[in-house]
Amino acid sequence: MSKIQVITIGRQAGSGGREIGMQLASELGVAFYDKELLKRAAKDSGMCESLFESLDEKPKSLLYSLVMDPYSINAMMSAPYGSLEQNVYTAVFDTVKKVAEEGPCVIVGRCADYALRDRDDCLHTFIWAPLEERVKRAAARHGVSEDKARDMIRKTDKQRASYYNYYTNKRWGDLMSYDLSLNSQLLGIDGTVKLLRHIIETK
Repeated sequence: MSKIQVITIGRQAGSGGREIGMQLASELGVAFYDKELLKRAAKDSGMCESLFESLDEKPKSLLYSLVMDPYSINAMMSAPYGSLEQNVYTAVFDTVKKVAEEGPCVIVGRCADYALRDRDDCLHTFIWAPLEERVKRAAARHGVSEDKARDMIRKTDKQRASYYNYYTNKRWGDLMSYDLSLNSQLLGIDGTVKLLRHIIETK
């Protein structure tokens, strides 16, 4: 039996990290968590799910762009401890630890590698790809022009980096922040999943 029970996946936008995570979880027969973490965190914390979606992997400064939203103002007024973003982050952080305790799984994003840093049964990975490859994938997936896809990717990556760097003591995408960094263009989605399975099953 593999010593690796939990696989965390950090990813650049458009790199196929989510698809790789889903396929890997399916082939391993384990639970998969991406947006599912938000629903679980909302349920466990008693906060509204839409709040988690609004602040999902967004930098702390995003709050200032939300203050014109009546819901955001109400949420801030009802936040019991600290800032709204901190409450959401803490709820997701706790949920990551809970699902890891429940059994083998693949977790995408949400600083999961940091939340589970004290466990010795995890493989922390980062999936990336050259920008133009990611642009083509994102344009096809979302049905937008490549220029629009490029803007979306840059904005999303900037937000994810700001979020990760703020809440951890590491740097998003830095080789030293993960056990393994893979270029998904090199082997494709299927090949990357196959490589990860080999590593997991032989460790």
